[in-house]
Amino acid sequence: MFRRRDPVPFRVRLREFLSPKKGWQRGYRYLGKRMQRLPDTPHRIALGFACGVMASFTPFFGFHFVIAAALAFVLRANILSSATGTFVGNPLTFPFIAAASFWMGRKITGVHFNEPHHGWTFGWLWDNLDAIFVPYLVGGLLPGLAASLAFYLVMRPMIAAYQNRRRSKLMAVAKERVRQAHERRRAAKEAKQAAKKKGPIQGAGPAS
Repeated sequence: MFRRRDPVPFRVRLREFLSPKKGWQRGYRYLGKRMQRLPDTPHRIALGFACGVMASFTPFFGFHFVIAAALAFVLRANILSSATGTFVGNPLTFPFIAAASFWMGRKITGVHFNEPHHGWTFGWLWDNLDAIFVPYLVGGLLPGLAASLAFYLVMRPMIAAYQNRRRSKLMAVAKERVRQAHERRRAAKEAKQAAKKKGPIQGAGPAS
């Protein structure tokens, strides 16, 4: 019922995924606004976002939302914010995340392999999965923790400042509405009193 009449070709969808027409910056700005307006404390929101960032450094592609939600649940962070944090891992950042995690993992674990002579193929990756998955998983812990901590330290005061400004604006609006309501009641009361004073004078006839 709600499907497009003309399906979008795969290459168009892939290009839109890698390079959105409206740009990544606008998308991140929108996500930031949505996250700042979450009804929770700055600590829980920032911690949830950090959980999403940490999940983006794991090799469990396709399960980052689940991992982020699990971390947020364990740490009592905001789960919706954790889902937003996973967008730190995207087609623009994954090459750098994977390269840093894999390089560090090989240094820590000492796992090495010979690069394929006939190019990187799915079959070769599957045959060498243990030599790729374990270093990626181990090597992603340290940069993931560093990135998560950095995002938490930056975002918590930003969210707190935004919530304070928003709270001040809402209080100012509420006070203005109360003042206007008070003015209307006072004006109605004065009009009623004036009507009572004018009533006997207008109703009195000439003396006989």
